[in-house]
Amino acid sequence: MTNELGIGIIGCGNISATYFRYAPKFRGIRIVGCADMNRAAADARAAEFGVEAMDVDALLADERIGLVVNLTIPDAHFAVSKRILQAGKHVYSEKPLVLSMAEGLKLKAIADEKGLSVGSAPDTFLGGAHQLARKAIDEGAVGTIIGGTCHVMNHGMEHWHPNPDFFYKPGGGPILDLGPYYIANLINLVGPVKRVAALATTPIPERTITSQPRKGETLAVSTPTSINALLEFANGATVTLSASWDVWAHRHANMELYGTEGSIFVPDPNFFGGTVEIAARDNPIEDMQAWEHPLGVPNEKHDHAMMANYRTAGLADMALAIAEKRDARCSLERSLHGMEILLAILRSGETGEFVTLETTCERPAALGIEEARALLA
Repeated sequence: MTNELGIGIIGCGNISATYFRYAPKFRGIRIVGCADMNRAAADARAAEFGVEAMDVDALLADERIGLVVNLTIPDAHFAVSKRILQAGKHVYSEKPLVLSMAEGLKLKAIADEKGLSVGSAPDTFLGGAHQLARKAIDEGAVGTIIGGTCHVMNHGMEHWHPNPDFFYKPGGGPILDLGPYYIANLINLVGPVKRVAALATTPIPERTITSQPRKGETLAVSTPTSINALLEFANGATVTLSASWDVWAHRHANMELYGTEGSIFVPDPNFFGGTVEIAARDNPIEDMQAWEHPLGVPNEKHDHAMMANYRTAGLADMALAIAEKRDARCSLERSLHGMEILLAILRSGETGEFVTLETTCERPAALGIEEARALLA
């Protein structure tokens, strides 16, 4: 058992409740305090979850806090993460880590200089379903992965989010908002990407908010909302990724991977659980036998059904990795490579040309049943 690492949270908006709620389920971390530009938001979260509300300067100066979680809006991620590092604290950021590779490399330079660690969501690829798919692939159940398809398509965020504006600005859109879940899982399952190509469009330039409390307001769209990308992996596999907020209905599966000996069907990478299906050669598609992975057990009601939600698993793994002096599964190396893939998709969508990536990474260590249990309190 390692000592607990004190955690501070900057950004007390919608996603922060998930971190407050699930952090106590993991060992090695303890949320000490929170801060927000809107002090009332920090006060509300502090009262709700029994932590201390602070201003940002006080949080960054607090010696009880060794790692700060950056939950600000995407446009502020770089500035806030840079400030955290300059204060001498490790940082774990919500996705997207940054909005440019220059920003990401700057964070790496500061972290290296100060001997600090940087990690980034998403951590859903650590879920029981995705780790079961990883196990099957690693054991050769479908041979070598040679191709695949991914689809994340709906009609946007203005139907449910109370303040959806940032989703439709640079730094948002389906590629930078939802794409990280798919790319992180593809890196987990297949490995690093070599080059990408994409087509990108913005067919609906203005959106009408239908969620409360701003129902009826309109917002301008300044980032692509329909993207069709082609990914060429370092191992030679080619995978298509379609991401859109302009689709009312479809019948595409979330993720299918095709191997030399069969196919594997992976549930939504936005979630930790779900059913993994497999078909070997001429065999029919069948559910894979469930395993007792603790990060796949349904624990939260979602749309009238139970689902598995273990967000903060990546944060806990990072904290333990710092203590154990090992590579974190949501490491800066993999986060930077994932960000370059996503940014390259958007750049290719603008230019119409293939983009060859400059970064690479190793696949994260698998998180088996025993390793997952070791993360839990």
